[in-house]
Amino acid sequence: MEPLLTEEMSAGLDEPKSGAIDGSGGARARRQRDPIVRLRGGREHNLKNVDVDIPRDQLVVFTGVSGSGKSSLAFGTLYAEAQRRYLDSVSPYARRLFHQLSTPDIDSIEGLPPAVALQQQRGSPTTRSSVGSVTTLSNLIRMMYSRAGDYLPGRPMLYAESFSANRAEGACPVCHGLGHIYEVSEESMVLDKSLTIRNRAVSAWPTAWQGQNLRDILVTLGYDVDKPWRELPKKDRDWILFTDEQPTVPVYAGFTPAETRRALRQKMEPSYMGTFTGAKRYVLNTFANSQSAMMKNRVSRYMLSKPCSSCHGKRLRADALDVTIGGFDIADMAAMPMKRMNGLFRGFLTPSRGKNRNVEKETVRERIAKDVVARLVVLDDLGLGYLSMDRSTPTLSPGELQRLRLATQLHSNLFGVVYVLDEPSAGLHPHDTEALLRALDALKESGNSLFVVEHELDVIRHADWVVDVGPGAGGEGGEVLYSGPPDGLRRVDKSETRRYLFAEKATPARQPRVAKDWLHLKGVHLHNLKGLDVAIPMGVLTTVTGVSGSGKSTLVSHAVVDLVAEHLGQSIESADEDDSMAETKAATGYIAGGLSGIRRLIRVDQKPIGRTPRSNMATYTGVFDHIRQLFANTKIAQQRKYDAGRFSFNVAKGRCERCAGEGFICVELLFLPSVYSPCPVCNGSRFNQKTLEVTYRGKNIADVLTMTVSAAIEFFKEDAQALKTLIVLREVGLGYLRLGQPATELSGGEAQRIKLATELQRAGRGDALYVLDEPTTGLHPLDVERLLVQLQLLVDAGNTVVVVEHDMEIIAASDWIIDIGPGAGDEGGRLVASGTPQQISTDKNSKTAPYLANRLSF
Repeated sequence: MEPLLTEEMSAGLDEPKSGAIDGSGGARARRQRDPIVRLRGGREHNLKNVDVDIPRDQLVVFTGVSGSGKSSLAFGTLYAEAQRRYLDSVSPYARRLFHQLSTPDIDSIEGLPPAVALQQQRGSPTTRSSVGSVTTLSNLIRMMYSRAGDYLPGRPMLYAESFSANRAEGACPVCHGLGHIYEVSEESMVLDKSLTIRNRAVSAWPTAWQGQNLRDILVTLGYDVDKPWRELPKKDRDWILFTDEQPTVPVYAGFTPAETRRALRQKMEPSYMGTFTGAKRYVLNTFANSQSAMMKNRVSRYMLSKPCSSCHGKRLRADALDVTIGGFDIADMAAMPMKRMNGLFRGFLTPSRGKNRNVEKETVRERIAKDVVARLVVLDDLGLGYLSMDRSTPTLSPGELQRLRLATQLHSNLFGVVYVLDEPSAGLHPHDTEALLRALDALKESGNSLFVVEHELDVIRHADWVVDVGPGAGGEGGEVLYSGPPDGLRRVDKSETRRYLFAEKATPARQPRVAKDWLHLKGVHLHNLKGLDVAIPMGVLTTVTGVSGSGKSTLVSHAVVDLVAEHLGQSIESADEDDSMAETKAATGYIAGGLSGIRRLIRVDQKPIGRTPRSNMATYTGVFDHIRQLFANTKIAQQRKYDAGRFSFNVAKGRCERCAGEGFICVELLFLPSVYSPCPVCNGSRFNQKTLEVTYRGKNIADVLTMTVSAAIEFFKEDAQALKTLIVLREVGLGYLRLGQPATELSGGEAQRIKLATELQRAGRGDALYVLDEPTTGLHPLDVERLLVQLQLLVDAGNTVVVVEHDMEIIAASDWIIDIGPGAGDEGGRLVASGTPQQISTDKNSKTAPYLANRLSF
């Protein structure tokens, strides 16, 4: 379609068009004065030969249903091309240091300035990365302590590196800069002392054969494996758990203790020779040396973490902790909420007037404080003042991490740059979105352009220009439906965004369900929750609300999950891999009642459904097992004696030998990004030719994997089993995804909805507690409606659903609201209000109330 332009922008559009590469001085001059980015022939991913003109120096929002192609346009095309052009200007050697995107499939782009991308991404997987390192505040603070700190008399000046726990010069020598040490005890490794060794009293030992092997070795060594653990002599218990000895003895597999004693006396040939490992040695060695994150997470359950006795959890050497500023050592400073830290550093901007003042030290302190305060003001304006510098990045939400990086850009005060942002409002309460919009305006007023991919209606309304992509998702999208000022979108009938952006009717109030029971949590302590008492209704849909950082996720995704899982005897995997133990804290408190109606706990989180391209939606949901069986049941497959395994690209007999089922070949190029090209043998299908000769209703297995969920629903419309899974996937807003789309290409929100769809297939059992943390992340309002239907169906099936949410559509449609706050960080963590949506909408203490009242009609 022809883009809509303002009169000022349309001036000069009648001039002759020039290509992307034009050596004429006239074309260059026109591009310099023409404030428009002109894209012609955009074909990246599902874009259908898109032509669009976008103004510079404006806040431009890209909208459309999930999967419509807006990210392909903003990031895959505009940002990727801007990065490519920049990297063309640097040396080939320097290019190797960049993560290089693939070259977008376009005809031309004119008027494109340098671009900075601020995408949604998880924090660094190591707890040594922190808010201070992301914002570069840590560097400034370390320099200030080094050059302007108050040293003890006679102490030499320390370099800045000595104030870093990540450097050998500064790290505590006992805990190596982690702040804690790990120990094991009898209580942590033996969870039930009434059990016998044969019945796995030593819980910390491995399961399956390896655990049986250790028990058989104990029989050979003469220990009683059939006596309850508590009745064994303490000497025996201590040796089994804590010995470093590793005796190798004959093992007689399957023999009773009496038969084993007889075999030893008769010197019978053993089944094998087994080497014993004490429980403590096994746990600590596995945690330190295992390459398997799953194994590390398993043994971490039996370890006790306690503050280091040398640094008392502060991670640094004693000489660094002796240096203070304003009476605080650097560890105490890093643990402060940045809002409080801002007030402290403002005091350093005014030099003291004492006779003995050190002018050099005060000059350094004043200059660094000026820079620190400028950064802290921006962070506080973005609603991040509740964070502390030592908060590790794995514990941050993608939205928090993106806003930290946005704050750095605001402080850098660049000019003439295109900032490409991916849903900056993700994880933000409407109250905090207002601060975000002020920050975006500040970037624009500095002479920059903002290209923002967004679903939040308040951000769209605030835009100067809207590019709406659609009309549908996947193959049904990829068209620019509209490009122009927001109000002009009213006239575009094909736009799904239009329906919600200009909706005149409020959400009608519904009659809330009545709770079947109440889950009473008492004295909950975790992060900023200090002795919180809260009651959660059972058998209804509950949303937990509050400003960003108020403690919602701490309450629901951690405290509720920890306490309920403990009562149910369920194990909950840790949030992060490898270094996750450093941040893992269990909630303290207790459940005073309401557990009788809960048989299962299901946490539907945003972790990936797999970490390699071999994992995909079809395999995770189980529908691929059924599809492979359909192919195995065909006449030609039965004639050739092909089983279902033949139709898996993870099994050698069916996959392409050249690419081992990957579908592509990686070509390494020196100084340039590696090139991935389709396998020349299977042409990207991942299967060998014999497998592809088998068809079901005219399609081979590779054809089916390339289908979108919506297309597969039509294809399998006569197969009830496949149809059930596929329809649920479409109803949670995933109709645009391909069945075989690799897990590595899925966002956290998409992974979460795949998990939800998998659960919905078996939701009919009821009596389950479902916990979801911001499931609307990355969802267009149309898809939010669909998701809401599925959540209500879960409740109708007899389950309890608890959702952490900022989306007013979900909040207004819930049965009960628990509002946490009133502020963030130390100013939050309290129960502000609890009640039905109508009750909360009139509560004067709730920051959610005014936004909810605007949404509801009574």
